[in-house]
Amino acid sequence: MKEDLQKFVGEKVLEVIGSEIPENLDLRGEILKEIKTFGKQTYLIFDKISFKVHLMMFGSYSLYERKDIDTLRLGLAFEDGGMYFYTCTIKVVDKSILEKINWEADIMSRKWNPEKTEETLKSQPKMMICDALMDQDIFSGVGNIIKNEALFRVGIHPESLVGNLTSKKLKDIIAEARNYGFDFKKWKKANVLKRHFQIYHKKLCPICGEEVIKKETGKSRRTSFFCLRDQKLF
Repeated sequence: MKEDLQKFVGEKVLEVIGSEIPENLDLRGEILKEIKTFGKQTYLIFDKISFKVHLMMFGSYSLYERKDIDTLRLGLAFEDGGMYFYTCTIKVVDKSILEKINWEADIMSRKWNPEKTEETLKSQPKMMICDALMDQDIFSGVGNIIKNEALFRVGIHPESLVGNLTSKKLKDIIAEARNYGFDFKKWKKANVLKRHFQIYHKKLCPICGEEVIKKETGKSRRTSFFCLRDQKLF
């Protein structure tokens, strides 16, 4: 989405519409300065304010033309088109919020800092690795699919405690969380993501053929899929 919206950076807003626009906010004539992403959140940055966009589970967006539906949350029209967001959450935030974000925690950011991530993990030894991967302050951008697939790639049981994992194992899972993020993007854009699932919503393990366990794990109670034979519990 960021790549699609990037063409409007530097352009002047001609119209602002949508159900999530504050009544006293008028951005007409303002320039879209920058677009930043942090995990699943997208920030549209102006001099006055910024919008935080999160598509959640069922959100969508369109370019150039507004769809004729009543779920429009935010629409920004420019001289050569526009960006329109539907069935999503939109929040107006100020610069202080952006300054507090730890951009190094975003798995797909150029600022991603695996060493700092390992330090953060080691400071929470009693946390299950499934919870750690879903913690957006540690692995911003990781969702349930990446959690399951990355853990399967490295052979780690989702209920393993962080403190029981060796430094090498921590480095492995940190690396695979990022690797799978880029694989996810590539496969999603090619519309072949589900073809590459190895463990997520699978019935049998692709390695040993044993039945895949489906279980709500960790404090978050998010569903995990794992193989008892090929994913070791630490």
